Amino acid sequence: MAKVATGTTSLGSKSGVRIVVAGDRGTGKSSLMVTAATDNFPVNVPPVLPPTRLPEDFYPDRIPVLSSILPPGIYSLALWISTVEHFFCLEASSSGELKPTSKDRVEDSGKVAEELKRADAVVLTYACDKPETLDRLSTFWLPELRRLEIPEVFYYAQKAVLHPTGPLFDQESQTLKPSDVSFLHGQGVKIKPGLMGLASSNGFWLDIDKVKCFNAPLQPSEIVGVKRVVEEKLPEKGRLETTWTVLRKFGYNNDIKLADELIPTFKRAPDQSVELTNETIEFLKGIYELFDSDYPWDEAPYKDAAEKTALGGLSVSAFLCEWALMTLLDPSRALENLIYIGYPGDPSAAVRITRRRRLDRKKQQSERNVFQCFVFGPKNAGKSALLNSFTGRRFVDTSPSTTGENYAVNVVDLPGLGIKKTLILREIPEDGVKKLLSNKESLAPCDIAVFVHDSSDESSWRRATELLVEVASHGEDTGYEVPCLIVAAKDDLNSFPMAIQESTRVSQDMGIEAPIPISSKMGDTNNIFRRIVNAAEHPHLSIPETEAGRSRKQYHRLINRSLMFVSVGAAVAIVGLAAYRVYATRKNTSG
Repeated sequence: MAKVATGTTSLGSKSGVRIVVAGDRGTGKSSLMVTAATDNFPVNVPPVLPPTRLPEDFYPDRIPVLSSILPPGIYSLALWISTVEHFFCLEASSSGELKPTSKDRVEDSGKVAEELKRADAVVLTYACDKPETLDRLSTFWLPELRRLEIPEVFYYAQKAVLHPTGPLFDQESQTLKPSDVSFLHGQGVKIKPGLMGLASSNGFWLDIDKVKCFNAPLQPSEIVGVKRVVEEKLPEKGRLETTWTVLRKFGYNNDIKLADELIPTFKRAPDQSVELTNETIEFLKGIYELFDSDYPWDEAPYKDAAEKTALGGLSVSAFLCEWALMTLLDPSRALENLIYIGYPGDPSAAVRITRRRRLDRKKQQSERNVFQCFVFGPKNAGKSALLNSFTGRRFVDTSPSTTGENYAVNVVDLPGLGIKKTLILREIPEDGVKKLLSNKESLAPCDIAVFVHDSSDESSWRRATELLVEVASHGEDTGYEVPCLIVAAKDDLNSFPMAIQESTRVSQDMGIEAPIPISSKMGDTNNIFRRIVNAAEHPHLSIPETEAGRSRKQYHRLINRSLMFVSVGAAVAIVGLAAYRVYATRKNTSG
């Protein structure tokens, strides 16, 4: 618990910080000070210690600190400068009277009370092996401190808890913590009417509604003063409670994260995706134009997912592609970040949920603007090279094998139509296929699957075919069938014998398009990305059919035909029975 010393205007003018350690006998007060001074826990605590200088790196500010333990319990400690301050160790007698452990150093309890009133901080101790000493903190020590009227101690102690410095400010670098306030300060927003812009020391803006946060507008002179500070980019020395009042008014917790209840949620089927609305895209374009900032696309899976400029940044198109990827993979995070950067409307209206893919197949047309393509294939087949070529990265012969899932996102122009679609490629490592297909709904978010093989390697082709059958079978079993394309990579190399004949036979048997040859090394992609989008737009086509699936369909047709015959026969029998009853009735009547 700490308070600001009276009569001082800055830390530099203070002569030291006065601290009092108090607690019942045997709660470790002396051991605490000896350990701080020697960096070792004492076996036997001596009654007297000479003045001891603590190491310079004992505190992060590297300020010399002196500690002395005076006989037999009056300690000295200077936290900020080397001037020694009294450090009293107090105990409560069995009668409850507050008194120092050394009667020869402090004459009476009145003197102790005076020292407590002058303290900048009070440290209360208790022993874990003596539960009664913990109870005494609330039954005796805290009431005693309140009785002595040092309310500022509690006031500033509460401030330290309610308005912590740690989440906002790095003491060592003397800057705001970018990891904790990444979107809060990293993107920024325009200053709007009725809003006051405050800034951190690096000049990024934060919108603050004066009336909403403080129940009173700032005066014009106050706004001018704040703006002057911002323009000069002075180190932040304002009151922490002001910052925290603003943050908490807008729903941020102590980790500088929005409360979960403030982030819209929505229900969707496994084969429905989430996309940004056109209005949201226009808003993001404005943010990009205002700040031209690539932050925070510096973490997986976004770091290398979009095409970079010559300077290593993002174009506006790539910026929007990153947002499309985040919205598809983590809609809640996308909405959270839209709130961070000041989206003006209802965040839940910033996105739209697409029609179910199953319904798209029935209507034979997809209405999506963002398509997700799963890229399968054996190791060294050319999957990563395909993703790299999609984002304009240079081909590398010695590229290491991918061990995890990678993403690539870009815009695909459909020629002659003036339509742009966003395509997301998700690379599935060969050893990750089994885990992926263990989930019944794993193919639900997939618009189209591509199977890549090394056209010069027969074993690569056969493994890609096996993967195609596995994925197609999974789709047939779960009802999440997806269009599929086969890509024959490394077309610059000589194909293995019988390559064309084998690949043509398999594609015809499964009812899909023949393999598409490409060469990422030569830059010849054979319009593969447009062909992927075209296939995704027509989800009822290019769906592979396995032998088991074909047999299952034939069986269902047979069952349905049998049921139809049974139904017709039953209907005839019912009609015949009804006719007989009419005939019998008429006969009885006439007789």
